[in-house]
Amino acid sequence: MKEYTTQEISKHNKRSDLWVIIDSEVYDLSKFVDLHPGGPTVLLDDDVAGKDATEAFFSLHLSEILSLPQYARFKIGVVQGCVKEKVEVNAISKVPYAEPGWLVGQPSPYYKEHHLAFLKSFRTFIRTVVLPDARANEDSGKPPSPHVLAELARLNIPAIRLGRGPHLKGRKLMDGVITEDQVDLFIELIMMQETSYIHSRGYADGLGGGAVIALPPIINYASPSLKAQIVPEVLDGKKSIVLAITEAFAGSDIQGGGKGKGKGKEQTGGIRTSARRVEGGWIVRGTKKWITNGMWADWFVTACRVSSSASSSQSSSSTSSFPTINSETEEGEIIALAIPRSENVSTRPIKTSYSSGSAGTAFIVFEDVFVPEGNWLRLGGNLKGKEVRGEGLRILLGNFNHERWVLTAETISSQRLVIEQCFKWVSLRSTFSRPLSSQPVIRAKLARMVARVESAQGWLEAVSFQMDEFAKGRGDDKGLEALAGTIALLKAHVTRDAQATAADAAQIFGGRAFTRGLGSAGGKGLGRDIEHFHRTLLIDAIGGGAEDILADLGIRQALRRMPRGRDARL
Repeated sequence: MKEYTTQEISKHNKRSDLWVIIDSEVYDLSKFVDLHPGGPTVLLDDDVAGKDATEAFFSLHLSEILSLPQYARFKIGVVQGCVKEKVEVNAISKVPYAEPGWLVGQPSPYYKEHHLAFLKSFRTFIRTVVLPDARANEDSGKPPSPHVLAELARLNIPAIRLGRGPHLKGRKLMDGVITEDQVDLFIELIMMQETSYIHSRGYADGLGGGAVIALPPIINYASPSLKAQIVPEVLDGKKSIVLAITEAFAGSDIQGGGKGKGKGKEQTGGIRTSARRVEGGWIVRGTKKWITNGMWADWFVTACRVSSSASSSQSSSSTSSFPTINSETEEGEIIALAIPRSENVSTRPIKTSYSSGSAGTAFIVFEDVFVPEGNWLRLGGNLKGKEVRGEGLRILLGNFNHERWVLTAETISSQRLVIEQCFKWVSLRSTFSRPLSSQPVIRAKLARMVARVESAQGWLEAVSFQMDEFAKGRGDDKGLEALAGTIALLKAHVTRDAQATAADAAQIFGGRAFTRGLGSAGGKGLGRDIEHFHRTLLIDAIGGGAEDILADLGIRQALRRMPRGRDARL
């Protein structure tokens, strides 16, 4: 590229002939002056026109703007004698606390060399393939583009996200960066936290977020034939699957009594989607709400309540050929069924505070859907044998541990990105003729933010190690039961801290913290990611169980383990 001296550049300082220097590169903005969102006056300022405008530019714009095609075309050369430092797309950030400790030279008992190799490869994929698509689609409400989903499947990322297991056999993982025996929960943790870097909450859920929480019940509890039908197609990107538990009636209360199960008066809590036993299977009727990826799902892992009712309210003429039969399953019992999309399954979009179009958030109606016997998820993998009381609830509740862990990991990583941007902003910004970083009140906010995210990351990694050990068959049942309460407390703690971090970041960024920015690339304002985090953080606070419910769950489990007698005395 052609080189120019600063003296030559300084001559181009008029409206019809305007050059500027940004980060050692020369831009001809003559045709852009009247198109500038801030008006021509900004570019014609004596400190900008024909000058090095690097500091002024980065105080008002995100650095990624320079790489966008509509602006990159204005670049005509470089400043003579200046060499611009090249930053690798998968480089480790030099900003304090922008990365977990293990990435910045701090020893860790959890991560090995193959974890670092995987992180660099996966980070490259996220920032070169996923990030541009996320920026384009999050605000427009479009789902991830087909080429992104195809690359996900080619790299076998959906399979890796499910952790170790037979589903990995015969698959080349991340172009051979890791092998099947190297996949553990920390590989999955890396994936969850790196994906959060795109800071496009709805789009991130659209990247197969439904399968992450819906496939484990299929892998662990479906019959061999059903497993063979569903798992390969989902992992190869040919089909989609979601977890359909939440209802408008129930919310987090999936254990409630359901309609008419209370004493003295009708109850409104609990699962009300009904499953009526018929010859060869079940007839399902009911609704589900706020189901991620539901708009395009081919399969629905669905929580249903057993009902023997054959009244007109439960049965339409289309199912009259399926008379109710006696079932060993007790009336009101919760069961889990894998329901394929059919003409009796309808979905419609739900608008939420994040890009629900990108996430495919749906309201689902099951209208007398026949579900074959073989689609019933059982603790024994749907093998013939005596039913275990409460097995459906155990299947669904056991899956919550992993879902809550995923949401926790994503929230911590999002907070870390917010902290990185706050450190950059206070170093760039000056107020009252002093750097923002010189203000004690600002440093105090940063201190609180760092303390929250570092303590949360440490707790998360400790819990991840314990989960991974239990997945290997180590530990005992009492320890596993206690871990469920710990995960609940961890998620409640982290999402509550996220709200405090969002508030601190908003105070640091000021008006930019609630400005979404302009343009088709998902907004280009300096506070874009702060605004997005503030607007969408409650999704993780409520998803997988609201904070108050999880906090209470953790303490109730702890109280059940309280000793009696001498050990309980002060």
